[in-house]
Amino acid sequence: MSGRQSAEERKTQIVAEVLRLADEIGPDRLSTTDVARAIGLSQPAIFRHFPTKGALWLAVAEDIANRLQGSWAEAEAEAAGPQARLRALICAQLSAISETPALPSILFSRELQVDNPALRDVFRGLLGAFQGRLVAVIRDFQAAGDMKRDVSPEDVAILLTSLVQGVAIRWTLGARGFALPQEGLRLFDVQLVLLNAEDDVLDEKKR
Repeated sequence: MSGRQSAEERKTQIVAEVLRLADEIGPDRLSTTDVARAIGLSQPAIFRHFPTKGALWLAVAEDIANRLQGSWAEAEAEAAGPQARLRALICAQLSAISETPALPSILFSRELQVDNPALRDVFRGLLGAFQGRLVAVIRDFQAAGDMKRDVSPEDVAILLTSLVQGVAIRWTLGARGFALPQEGLRLFDVQLVLLNAEDDVLDEKKR
C-alpha cells in the first residue's frame, strides 16, 4: 500500500524510486508507468506531482546535485590541509556514486544526452562546481610546495575528475565487483605520487 503522505514526501518517494529503477532497468527504458506501479500509484498520480517526464528527471538531477554538494562541503570541512581536503573530495564523490549506482548510467543515457537539455545543464553545472572545488584545493596544494607547479590546476582537476569517472565506469561494467571508493582512492594516491613536487627537486639535483 502506498499510504497517505504529504506532497513533498510523495515527491521524495517518487524521486528515490526513479533512482532505484534507473539502476535496475536502465534510465532509457524507465517509464512513469514503471514508477507508478512500483510505488502503488496510478500514472496520472505521478503527473500530479511532476507535470512531465522531463520535470521528473529534472527533480532527480536536482536531488543528486543537492546531495553531492552537501557531501563535498562536509568532506572539506572535516579535512585539514590541501592533501587531506583533496582526498576527501575524491572520496566523497566516489562514495556518492557507490551509494547511487544509477548515476553512471544516467550520465550516459539518451535522456541526458539527447532528450532533456535541462537535465544535461544540471549535470554540466555540477561537474563544473566539482572541478572548481578541486582547482581551489590544488592551488593551495601547489602553493604549499607539495605538488608540481608546471601543471595547471585546471588540468590536474580534469585528470582527477577523469580518474573518478573512469573507475566508476569500470566498476559499473565489472558488475560492481570491487569496492569503488577504495579502488578510486588507491588510484588517486598513485596520481598524487606522479604529481609530487619532490620529483621536480630530484630532477633539479641531477642536473
